[in-house]
Amino acid sequence: MRMWVFGYGSLVWNPGFDVAERAIARLPGYHRSFCMRSIHHRGTEDTPGLVLALDATPGAQCHGLALRAHDSDADDVLAYLRERELVSAAYLETRLDVDLEDGRRIEALTYVVDADHAQYCGGLDLETQARIIARAHGGKGPNSEYLYNTTAHLKQLGITDSDLDWLVDRVRGMCG
Repeated sequence: MRMWVFGYGSLVWNPGFDVAERAIARLPGYHRSFCMRSIHHRGTEDTPGLVLALDATPGAQCHGLALRAHDSDADDVLAYLRERELVSAAYLETRLDVDLEDGRRIEALTYVVDADHAQYCGGLDLETQARIIARAHGGKGPNSEYLYNTTAHLKQLGITDSDLDWLVDRVRGMCG
């Protein structure tokens, strides 16, 4: 069986593994949002940042990128993704049906937020998100860099997200 991964945030621009195939994809029933506190990569425990997560939302859909690992690399890719994405157990590793732009439906490894985890912070208004993102910095750099990279790479793929666009403008204004 082929291993697909659904990327909606940093996996879009930094998958961290050799990708055999890429395809624009749509995941029904989930909304991409800054609903997870980052205490490792884009913030600290004292000054948490925010990272994108998939929040289950009836009627929603999230456009992103489906990434297929080379068959021979599937076990190594899974181990890598678990180390990267499950660092604090705030994501749940799931396999969900994803619709590809070319009409195929595939099952993709997908990391969704655990709404019962302490790092979950769904429902923050955009202004609060902007203030957090503008000041936070973690082991992988400034939180603002994560926002800018994700938004730019989604736009290159033709994927627009009005909340991300608003956040980019607001955070840039705050950061100078």
